[in-house]
Parts: sequence; structure tokens; C-alpha cells
Amino acid sequence: MTVTDRVTVFDDEAFVVRTPEEFRRAPREYQKMLISQITINTEGELSGGDDYTMMFLPMAPNAEERQVCAERAVEEYDHYKIGKRILADLGVDTSHMETQRLEDRNLFADQGLHTCTTWAERGVFSYIGEEAALLMIREFADSSYQPWAEAVRTIILDEKIHIAHGARVCRNIATTEEGRQQLQTALDRLWPTFIGVFGNPHSKRAELAIRYGLRKTTNAQARDQWTAIVSRRIIELGLRVPGGEAA
Repeated sequence: MTVTDRVTVFDDEAFVVRTPEEFRRAPREYQKMLISQITINTEGELSGGDDYTMMFLPMAPNAEERQVCAERAVEEYDHYKIGKRILADLGVDTSHMETQRLEDRNLFADQGLHTCTTWAERGVFSYIGEEAALLMIREFADSSYQPWAEAVRTIILDEKIHIAHGARVCRNIATTEEGRQQLQTALDRLWPTFIGVFGNPHSKRAELAIRYGLRKTTNAQARDQWTAIVSRRIIELGLRVPGGEAA
């Protein structure tokens, strides 16, 4: 059993928090994990909007692709505002994120995730990389914190469209041998960063998040699910899964 100065949550009971008021009576460790989870996702959504406007849009080959980048950016900024609202109800202000530079804000900037330089990398980023984000957001839709679970269901629909556009970009590039080489180079460079998104595969914190209904899988399980999903896509494009067998 977990004992706190607020409520007692037994190991054999499901834990559900319906309102910000109930959140304030939840165990401290639950509060910390939920705020961290929503904050990381919210920061990622804001950085995603900046990616589309500052990184992808300038390299777009034509007006049609520029429009797509602009549309995706609007959705990402809207997702940020959703997270900002949920966090505000919990007493957390994210306004400082809006004045930061992308390279200062992003948790994975030093790993190169937000430094794509080719259109092939743009496609791989969305088709392969954004699948990692969608996998985690789908788990949030079953969160024990009901306001967060309800809020992310809108985000899921948009993220599916983001991945579909990445698929279109990759498939168009993969029609030639030169294009497949470009995609393979992009995939090989970004792959370690995509893996890094899942964090420590032995994280005890992730196990505790499952205990409180904030997640459904461990870091290792989520990473393996993502790898299985994207490996099929990679092979279908005629590419090699990094670290795996040749296509």
C-alpha cells in the first residue's frame, strides 16, 4: 500500500482522479508524475509546431507542401494550448516555454531530433518518429486523470494525419534508388534519437506510472511496440531497419 498525507491508495485498487480538486488530494508521487508527463508532452507539442514552421516549411519543395507544413503547425500549437490549459488547472504555468528558442526548450535537441536538413528526413521524422509520440498519447487517452484522458483524444486524430503525411513524403521519395538511399541515410541518422525518446528501458518510475494508471506499458514495452510497427513500414519502403536485417 502507498501511504501519503492525502489519500491512501491500496495496491489492489484502481485509481481514478476526475477533477483538479481531487488531484490536490492525490499522493504526492502521483502529482509529480502526472505533471511531469503532461509538461513533457506539452513542451513537445510546442516544439513540434516550431519544427513545422522553422525547419520543415523552409525546405518544402513547393506551395502545396508549404501549406501542409503550415496546417500541421497550427495543429501542434493547438495541442500545446490543450496541455497548457490542463496544466494551468493543476497550478502549473507553461508561458515561459513560449519565449524560449527551440534549441533551448527541446529535451532532445542535443541528439539532433530537431535538426532535420533534408526533405527525406522530414518524411522519416513524421512517418517513423511521430509514431512514437502517437503510441504514448494513445496511452494517455486511458489515463487515470480524466481531464487529461479526455483532452488527448482530439490530439490523437491530428497525430494520425501527421503520420499519414510523413508516409506520403517517404513513399514519393522511395520511388527511385537515389530516393531510397536518401531515406536510408535519414533513417540511420535519426534512429538513435527515436529510440532515445522512450528513455531508460529499466525505469522504475515508468512501472509506478503503470501502477497509478498514468501509463499502460513500461519504457521497454513501448519501445518494442514502436519498433514492431515502424519496422514493417521501413521494409515496405525497401529500406533496412537500423540494427536489423536488410530489407
